[in-house]
Amino acid sequence: RNDNRNLALQVERKMTPQEMRALYDYNAWANHRALEAASKLTAEQFVQPMGSSFGSVRDTLAHIFGAEWIWLERFQGRSPASLPDTTQFKDIASLKERWDEHEARLLSFVRALTQSDLDRTMEYKTLKFGVYSNPLWQSMQHVVNHGSYHRGQVTTLLRQLGAQPILTDLMHFYRERATAAGA
Repeated sequence: RNDNRNLALQVERKMTPQEMRALYDYNAWANHRALEAASKLTAEQFVQPMGSSFGSVRDTLAHIFGAEWIWLERFQGRSPASLPDTTQFKDIASLKERWDEHEARLLSFVRALTQSDLDRTMEYKTLKFGVYSNPLWQSMQHVVNHGSYHRGQVTTLLRQLGAQPILTDLMHFYRERATAAGA
């Protein structure tokens, strides 16, 4: 068992529920932009093997979705033994449908969080590396960071396919949100 609880709580500043909500609003915004860009691809381009970490745009997006799904399960005390099967997503519409359902559950979970929820130690079993425990807020930060990393790969794949790349920088999200709020 890998227990980083004590070191993590001593070294790092905790996130507040408000900060976590903003981070997950950003994550949803960035995912929507990635899915929108992918929806402009042909069916062939969407599944075309590109030699990337997960092969295709579909498989990379499905990996982001699957990771978010499995982590939400872990946040709620369950440790699934596998990720969702990416081949179930025959097209962008089927992926978007599942992602929309998942996102509603995820954002509902995030909006209900209290500081004590974020500070609680969660224990979970990974698919490959065993049992871990750490504060919930760290795992939740990881999910957003993970998505950012792989959306960067999607951007590269879109460029390689001759499609319009996506802009998903956190600062761009903040600027859009400020403009929408009339700030």
